[in-house]
Amino acid sequence: MPDTPSPSAPVILGDEPGSFPHGVLAERHPAIVRQVRDAFPLDPVRRRALDALLASCADGVVEPLPADADPTGRDRDRWAAWGLDGYAGRSWYDVPWLWAESHFYRRLLDAVGYFGPGPWQGVDPFRPAKLAELDAPETDEELAALDGLAELPADERTQALLHGSLWGNRADLGFRLSDRGADAGEQVDALVADDSDTLWSLLPAPGQGTSRRGPATLCLVADNAGRELVPDLLLVSHLLAEGRVDRAVLHVKPYPYYVSDATPTDVLDALRRLVAAGGTAAAYGDRLWAALTDGRVTVRAHPFSCAPLPYADMPEDLRADFAAATVTVFKGDLYYRRLVGDRRWPATTPFADVTAYFPGPVAALRTLKSDVVTGLDAGTEAALEASGERRWRTGGTHALIQVRR
Repeated sequence: MPDTPSPSAPVILGDEPGSFPHGVLAERHPAIVRQVRDAFPLDPVRRRALDALLASCADGVVEPLPADADPTGRDRDRWAAWGLDGYAGRSWYDVPWLWAESHFYRRLLDAVGYFGPGPWQGVDPFRPAKLAELDAPETDEELAALDGLAELPADERTQALLHGSLWGNRADLGFRLSDRGADAGEQVDALVADDSDTLWSLLPAPGQGTSRRGPATLCLVADNAGRELVPDLLLVSHLLAEGRVDRAVLHVKPYPYYVSDATPTDVLDALRRLVAAGGTAAAYGDRLWAALTDGRVTVRAHPFSCAPLPYADMPEDLRADFAAATVTVFKGDLYYRRLVGDRRWPATTPFADVTAYFPGPVAALRTLKSDVVTGLDAGTEAALEASGERRWRTGGTHALIQVRR
């Protein structure tokens, strides 16, 4: 069921003008509708549907799914369980922001005919931008930088790949993996919490193979596609090669979501990009390709990945998956919000407390791009507030690595 109110940490809404959530609903969502409208030669029916969604973003209300939005009926049942019946007829700004964002993307897919039937069925409206990012010259430069990775000591190489995954496509920090100069210092200073030692302690040491508790399994809940998914794949490939994990499960979205979120198709695109790159990048890609074919790496696209709810409400089959993992790593800002709950937590609220429901060891790798944050010590929070950087919570300039055993 939808997240319920809590006086100590209220659920975040988008109803406060000037707030970050309000800006997303009032400005970002209409801009996304316009971009999709301009990017495809959609027929008049689809264009009218996008125009209707655009108008709804401005002053409309949450509406039920259209009659033709779900040929199987399964998704309609899911959204009913996820709160649609209770929120229909209410303003986008007066329902939980996490829920409103998620439902917007579901309605955008309806508008472009993603769920069919029709010629646009299954066409990712964000795919051109994803492929353009993978094909950009900057990606070649970033992948070429991997060739210097072997020169680093083993522990520094592992930490560099972890930070590459953390920072995603911030090439100046995340991909200059062989650069041990100023950028590395900036990267560390930008961390507001760093439990990386705890993360590594959950996995077997390099060369030790299977842990005493049985095969070491990493669940990696991936966030964005393109140049942000590539370092996630590099990290998985490296951990397999080092014997830190025996198998990995890569969780992605079952359909396009939040503009750039990764789907199974995006995994294949990123993997092919690695294999075709040559050099060290290709070696990482070849290793992953082999691991996928022999079952050491699997891809899962669970419907709950696109749910508008926190992971405290996850279904039992997904809970069982995570319970069986040696550690589950959640990537990105959206998943952080869903992991800890999209609430106005005091920043010093312990990360272990807000993730106590999770069925096994869990980690978050996240650049800060929304107001939610937990697990900071009081000194760090005070320094950030005193820094004069008003957008430290939302600007993507800071990051965290948090772990609960």
